Amino acid sequence: MKDPLMATLGFQVVRQGPGEAAVAGVVGEGHLNLHGTAHGGFLYALADAAFALASNSRGPAVALSCRMDYFRPVPLGARVEAVAEEVHLSRRTATYRVEVRASGKRVALFTGTVFRIGGEDVPAGTGDLTQGEA
Repeated sequence: MKDPLMATLGFQVVRQGPGEAAVAGVVGEGHLNLHGTAHGGFLYALADAAFALASNSRGPAVALSCRMDYFRPVPLGARVEAVAEEVHLSRRTATYRVEVRASGKRVALFTGTVFRIGGEDVPAGTGDLTQGEA
């Protein structure tokens, strides 16, 4: 899946599989806020990119809701990685948790829920995921 915003921000897909994805980026001069640390929008875009790749790996999906909590600042030059994991999957919706990490520390936490376009069946063997109609 080609994403022009990911390319513009310099994000790279680290891995992608059914219901999961990891995306990384390096904080550059153009990604800073007025405090000289990574802008929240840069971190949000990184988490959202991982969320989009993970959720669309099961078929077309669109976001219903998203939330981001920020825990610590990220300096210029830091490599940041967002790792998305599926925590709920039903025929119509799915929810993902995305941990954003830099230098081995969690810097933010993103959660998002999508509407699964087409309402495809829930794949067999999805482990501990909640299955059923949402």
